[in-house]
Order: sequence, then C-alpha cells, then structure tokens
Amino acid sequence: MPLSAKAVSDRLSSAAAGVRLWWSPARIRDEGETPDYRFSLANERTFLAWLRTALALVGGGFAVAQFLPDLHRGLRVSLALLLLAIGALCALRAVNHWVRCERAMRRGEDLPVSHFPSVLALAIGVMAVVMVVAVAAGWAD
Repeated sequence: MPLSAKAVSDRLSSAAAGVRLWWSPARIRDEGETPDYRFSLANERTFLAWLRTALALVGGGFAVAQFLPDLHRGLRVSLALLLLAIGALCALRAVNHWVRCERAMRRGEDLPVSHFPSVLALAIGVMAVVMVVAVAAGWAD
C-alpha cells in the first residue's frame, strides 16, 4: 500500500535528523565546552580565507585555459587542471582544518599543526615559475 505524502515527509524528516556528518556544526557543538566566541570567529575567518584562496586557484585555472590560447595545448590544459585540482583540494582542506581546530578548542587541546600551507605555497611557487618560463619562452602550438 503506498504511503501518504505526510508519511513520506515524516520518514524523510526523521532520517535527516539522524544524519549528522562529521563536519556538522551540531555534532561539533556536542564536544567539550564552548570556547570564547572570538576564537571561534577567528577560526571561521581563517576558513573563509582558505576558501578565497581556493576560489582564486580555480579562477586561475580557468584563466589559464581561456587567456593563454597561444600556449601549447598540452601545457595549457595541464596547468589549468593542476590549478583547478589544487583549488578543490584547498577547499576540502579548509573544511577539515576548521573542524579540527574547532574540536581542539572545545576540548582544550593544542591547535593541530598543518603542513598544508607550506605545501600549497611551494606548489604555487613552482607553478608560477613554470608559467613564467612557458610564457617567456613562447611555447606556442
């Protein structure tokens, strides 16, 4: 016998209420004690800065693909895909870092150490050098 719209809605609501993902703010709030709001806001600003970096990398990937048409196609596509992938990784890492820091503050633990900023800076620096060489050398199709 088919379920009524109300029964379906009730089942979906109860299922959704039971789903609490690892990054869910409600799940994080259940841990430890609430830290000083200034620390949580600083953590959120850091998260947003990581997202701005990710957006800039994604935008850079599209810019390379669109605005360097004279660059050898393989190199252009490789650089664009690499920038897009690093941007996606940066966005995902931002969520992970925000959660880890928020949990550490709530538990009264030291903030987690991350090597990701160094790795990201090195990757961007290497990519910038490759792009400068490619444009200066005029590697065209």
